[in-house]
Formats: sequence, C-alpha cells, structure tokens
Amino acid sequence: MSRVCELTAKGRQVGHNVSHANNKTKRTFLPNLQNVTLISDALGKGVRLRVSMNGLRSVEHVGGLDNWLLKTNDALLSDRCVKLKKEIGKKLAAA
Repeated sequence: MSRVCELTAKGRQVGHNVSHANNKTKRTFLPNLQNVTLISDALGKGVRLRVSMNGLRSVEHVGGLDNWLLKTNDALLSDRCVKLKKEIGKKLAAA
C-alpha cells in the first residue's frame, strides 16, 4: 500500500537530517495517514479511505465528502475516489 492520501494526493517528501555539526543525511517525511470512514450523504453509506489528517480537515472545512469530491480535480484523486465521485454525480443528477 503506497503512502499517499487518496483525497489530496499528499505523499512523502524528501529532506535532510541536519546535525549540530551541520552534517546532512537524507531522510523522508511521511504524511499522517489514517484509515477513516467518511459518510457520503448522497449515497447514504460510509466509505473507508486512507486519508491524511490535513485532507480530513479540508473535507470537513468544505462541508463533507460529497462536496469535496465534486470540487476536486480527477487527477488528484485515487481511482476509488474517482469511481465514488461518478456514483455521487449520478445520484445527485437523478434526484
């Protein structure tokens, strides 16, 4: 399982550990990924996703999973989220 947020595409970053003597060694910064169940209002069910905490805060700020998916570009979303976005779009178009 890759360490990438399914909603924001936030992944690992590369940097340096810097010692007191200013020696630099490579290191990675990993996003804070958690397995969460987000509720889709349009579908009426919960969806398990691997999301960064920054992404979760963004989803809550926008007003929920449905609003986030409809406003986000497909290139940033995972394949599962793109399918979910299409399902939500169909449900809302039918209503």
